[in-house]
Amino acid sequence: MDWRTRLRQGMVIPAHPLALTAERKLDERRQRALTRYYVAAGVGGLAVGVHTTQFEIRLPQHDLLRPVLELAAEETRHAEVVRVAGIVGPTAQAVREAELAASLGYHAGLVSLAALREATVDQLIEHCRAVASILPVFGFYLQPAVGGRLLPYAFWRRFAELEGVVAIKIAPFNRYQTLDVLRGVVDAGRAGDIALYTGNDDTILADLLTPFRIGGVDVRIVGGLLGHWAVWTRRATEIFARVRTCPASPELLTLAAEITDANAAFFDAANGFHGCIAGLHEVLRRQGLLAGRWCLNPAEDLSPGQREEIDRVYRAYPHLHDDAFVREQLDRWLT
Repeated sequence: MDWRTRLRQGMVIPAHPLALTAERKLDERRQRALTRYYVAAGVGGLAVGVHTTQFEIRLPQHDLLRPVLELAAEETRHAEVVRVAGIVGPTAQAVREAELAASLGYHAGLVSLAALREATVDQLIEHCRAVASILPVFGFYLQPAVGGRLLPYAFWRRFAELEGVVAIKIAPFNRYQTLDVLRGVVDAGRAGDIALYTGNDDTILADLLTPFRIGGVDVRIVGGLLGHWAVWTRRATEIFARVRTCPASPELLTLAAEITDANAAFFDAANGFHGCIAGLHEVLRRQGLLAGRWCLNPAEDLSPGQREEIDRVYRAYPHLHDDAFVREQLDRWLT
């Protein structure tokens, strides 16, 4: 089965974090360990160089884009994992990043349009067309609260017509805007052809469980590309398997609310998502996968009260964490 078919069938795709030392340098040993953890957890893909990996990896003083892409490519070379590279910036930069990702064996590029904040729909489409000429495109609706921009139905309708588009990550954290994407794909006649993935960390299971019907056309969100799935990943893959085999189970609706509550702690919803990356790092630190929760930007850390919120969801939902799974294999991943 080729990667495009597997992508359309649906899978778990974690957004890969960045492992740093206390000096805020790349911790290659733990970066590899993280990738090994995700593969062992049973994911279908990995997204690298995205928001959870920290966009600052591209700054000249860090220059970490190529190293982190290379490490993930090396660790997944013999695994059946769809590799998705984050693509950002104005068109010239986005094209360079797509060329780099393609040269390293990445299958698709998750294209962020945050840098084109004032661009028209015509300009956005030409930008995406330029990237798609190099690397298959994974569209991305990033919520404005963490740097994204509003993207109207008119954009998604035309975007879905681009031949090089293989998937879309829907992450506006907004039901109206989520429906804009679905309508655009259906109206372009590409339902079932473009793979739809939830990035709505506040409604993960609701998105996966809902049989949408747009203008008489049935359409499903088949998988997730999520920062939330960067932690407790083994449980995420198990829950995803349950969604696919018994979507009518009432227990999944209960799990949906529990997962959203846990996400509120990890992503720091109470403080406008300021501590969203640090929150994920804190969970991985507790499990021993990361040495600390350091970010490239020293100002990024847990918000006041966020640590206590993470404590709370750990106590409230012990069935959602995979600490035992990590303990059993951590030494091998770190070798």
